[in-house]
Amino acid sequence: MASIDLNADLGEGDPYDVALLQIVSSCNVACGGHAGDVKTMRATVRSAVENGVSIGAHPSYPDREGFGRRSRYLSGEALLTSLIDQIESLNSVVLEAGAVLTHIKPHGALYNDAVNDRELADLIARAIKATVPDAAFVGLPESELEAAALAHKRVFVAEGFIDRAYQVNGQLVPRSEPGAVHKSLELVLPQAVSLVGKVDTLCIHGDTPGAAEVAAAVRQELEKQGVDIRAFSR
Repeated sequence: MASIDLNADLGEGDPYDVALLQIVSSCNVACGGHAGDVKTMRATVRSAVENGVSIGAHPSYPDREGFGRRSRYLSGEALLTSLIDQIESLNSVVLEAGAVLTHIKPHGALYNDAVNDRELADLIARAIKATVPDAAFVGLPESELEAAALAHKRVFVAEGFIDRAYQVNGQLVPRSEPGAVHKSLELVLPQAVSLVGKVDTLCIHGDTPGAAEVAAAVRQELEKQGVDIRAFSR
């Protein structure tokens, strides 16, 4: 039987977190860069543990005003220090809850910038190595993110997006362009099914309108197709 992980970006102040944690198998928790604080991290981690959901960090450019979506917001050692601080903050909460931080997935512009930027992707890998060396590195396949993970001997988890449009080169359509975010199940469901076997995990963004309903429909469709939903860390 084919299997795949279903992940969601959570702890960002959206209303769907509790419902999503009853559907997904992994979550990526905002840890203070673009959103989140100790209170939200604790609440999200507690709910994830209660639902048996694997927990990952979702570090970003330290840009709360721009929700981490402003390209090249910070670089170099200042960015490295921020990413380490973000990951360590969440890891402390996770350990406090008696759980394990299984993976790291960069957020927003940091993720997109690093797809084609070897130096930036390397910096993210260094942050992972300095904080939670056993954590997997989640990112876009056949990108600098994957290359950096392999170079630093990190486990790489290839990610696909069920609610985002793709360019012909396999990268995501920028959010600034029309149609970048899929808003109908007629687009989401076939895309989710088509990605099975090509990636290790599928992402549903927690801030997508009706995110919980979309995730539930995707899970139902995948299971109907004989796909087992389970965390890649298991």
